[in-house]
Amino acid sequence: MKLSRPARRANLVVHVAASACWLGLTLGLLALGVAATTTGSAATVEASVRAMKMFTDWLLLPLAFLTLLSGLVLSLGTHWGLARHRWVHTKFWLTLVTVTATVLALRPGVGSAVAAVSADGVLPDSGDVLFGPIVSLTAYLFMTVISILKPWGLTRRGQRIRTTLRKRVDAGAAGRTA
Repeated sequence: MKLSRPARRANLVVHVAASACWLGLTLGLLALGVAATTTGSAATVEASVRAMKMFTDWLLLPLAFLTLLSGLVLSLGTHWGLARHRWVHTKFWLTLVTVTATVLALRPGVGSAVAAVSADGVLPDSGDVLFGPIVSLTAYLFMTVISILKPWGLTRRGQRIRTTLRKRVDAGAAGRTA
């Protein structure tokens, strides 16, 4: 399945916008986490972790799934393919891991931080609000870099496909000249 040029461009815009929003939201979560862990004000701590919870509950997963879905459509609908190039393959699996980590670790961690702060006004463990955004931000920056640089070449599957296509082209050319 190949996307038409307008569909590919529209999907690319959606993918880049969703990815940039996901990256920016994670940076915002990190800033709120830093504010919550470095301030001496109970009100600032509570406001920071409540804002983090609102962002993780309402924005994080829709952006994550939109990024994953639009990336999947782009990879399957263009010449890049899902498993032809190592950078695309790496991005797909890393996106899947970060979406899973968001669901299983980041959101519950922020939720438990809100519950702990609401109970006594003190953030007991800063790891709940810092570790997830730091790991996520690192992963998203890495994925951005490999999207731009496109390193590592073809996967084994990509090499097989390229070899098969070259043989077909060579066979077609040989048949026309004979």
